[in-house]
Amino acid sequence: MIFVTGAGGNVGRAVLDACRARGLAAVGGERRGGAHRRFDFEDRGTWGAALQGCTRLFLLRPPPISKVEQTLNPFVDFARTRGVGHVVFLSVQGAESRPRIPHHAVEKHLERTGDEWTFLRPGFFAQNFTDAYRADVAEDDRVYVPAGKGEVAFVDVRDLGLVAARVFEAPAAHRRAGYRLTGPRCFTFDAASAVLSEVTGRPIRYVPASVGGYLWHLVARRRLSLMQAVIQTSLHVGLRHGDAAVVDPLLGQLLGQPARDLERTLRDAGPGAWAKGVTGPG
Repeated sequence: MIFVTGAGGNVGRAVLDACRARGLAAVGGERRGGAHRRFDFEDRGTWGAALQGCTRLFLLRPPPISKVEQTLNPFVDFARTRGVGHVVFLSVQGAESRPRIPHHAVEKHLERTGDEWTFLRPGFFAQNFTDAYRADVAEDDRVYVPAGKGEVAFVDVRDLGLVAARVFEAPAAHRRAGYRLTGPRCFTFDAASAVLSEVTGRPIRYVPASVGGYLWHLVARRRLSLMQAVIQTSLHVGLRHGDAAVVDPLLGQLLGQPARDLERTLRDAGPGAWAKGVTGPG
């Protein structure tokens, strides 16, 4: 049985769906419980029951958690004592060489404590447009990020879910592997906004944000913590310098089929994803 952390989010749902579609037994965990097992990285009392019967783990860092040495890493150690073998960790692109980001510390901990792990290192998620950017599109008819004219090879989380399921099917073939995963085509935010305009039937514009303006926007309007806002701002500023502009064919090779590009993701979502007056995940 596979235990999937972050089951209430976009990636966790995609992993659960893909595993179950391929006949793999999988259960999810999230803080509120509900349709999934109750699980909280910051409440060790939830760990044992959440992992009951599970021998593999999909590990995802929730955005509010930055101190992984006190949360994710001890949970990995606990899971090992409960018989969990292979861990698939949702990292980020470049984590192996960026010690200041939390994902780096998790990768290093997994490397030090065993060899049954696989790191998925995706770039920016295409689903940011239906989640993190959704409210700006729905309320203000704009995409507002400090990315300048940077290009991004957005990756669809449904493809990440499929890769995770394939790893769990044959973990020995992916032991101690780190995979850089990107979409098959780059888009500027201007180009993405043009597709959004077609999908929604109304003009959506890209407004390049300043660093200070975006920080204020995330904290004051989107209610992110200052730490979350700083991390999100720094990641987007990196796009100006081409941090996510490289297209890597590896995702399609792992899938055995073409990876989805951003245009397909936006068109699959449909105009209702950005309907005015409708509350969404963003």
